[in-house]
Amino acid sequence: MNKAIFITGAAAGIGRASAQLFHKKGYFVGLFDRDSVAGESLLSELGPENAMFGELDVRDSEAFRRAVEAFGARTEGRMDVLFSSAGVLRTGAFDSIPLEQSKALIDINVTGVLNGIYAALPMLERTAGACVVTMSSASAIYGTPEQAVYSASKFAVRALTEALDIEFAKRGIRVTDVMPSYVDTEMVSSQAFRPGTLKSRGIKLTAEDVAELVWRAATGSRVHWFASFDESVLHHVGNLFPGFGRALMRRVSRLG
Repeated sequence: MNKAIFITGAAAGIGRASAQLFHKKGYFVGLFDRDSVAGESLLSELGPENAMFGELDVRDSEAFRRAVEAFGARTEGRMDVLFSSAGVLRTGAFDSIPLEQSKALIDINVTGVLNGIYAALPMLERTAGACVVTMSSASAIYGTPEQAVYSASKFAVRALTEALDIEFAKRGIRVTDVMPSYVDTEMVSSQAFRPGTLKSRGIKLTAEDVAELVWRAATGSRVHWFASFDESVLHHVGNLFPGFGRALMRRVSRLG
């Protein structure tokens, strides 16, 4: 049986590009998304012998458990990579975003990741060299204004990744994340409000760029994977000198 990857949010953006890349690398690809039309279209592109599609809302833990079972039935019980790509973004001043939208953001970006790891853990543990790749963000380096709740959700994913990579090591499972900045996807382009960080930094990444980063994370050995040297430097310098990160964020957000 070929290696196999389970991808949430697989029908569009980074999830879709990652599915295409891992397919080219010879993986069997489990495509899971709420968008059944786009998901079935991608399944036709990859071929039903090389992939499967399942409709999934990552907030539903029982649905996630069933999705993992269906995936295992196609892969002879193996899951080499769990990639939690599903996520949502809301930008704007904190109190301009309705509370229910902020709660939904946490449910998808954080609870969705938890649901996936809980559901997939037994299968990951049975697969030698298995890896969990989570979708964090450059906004998890320092709290980002005008997307405060999104930034907080990605801090949570970052912390979970760091903790579980240590905790799961004895089980033979690596946990790693990718931390890109703004990516040229519909999730970003659909935002009615353009935060200051987007205006000052712009969009320099494509979904395909991040898919390559996901591949490196799944096959590499580091915990955090940054899409640019600048973000890596900010991460390391900010850990040493917290005031530097605050001053830089004030500047790039154009709120200082």
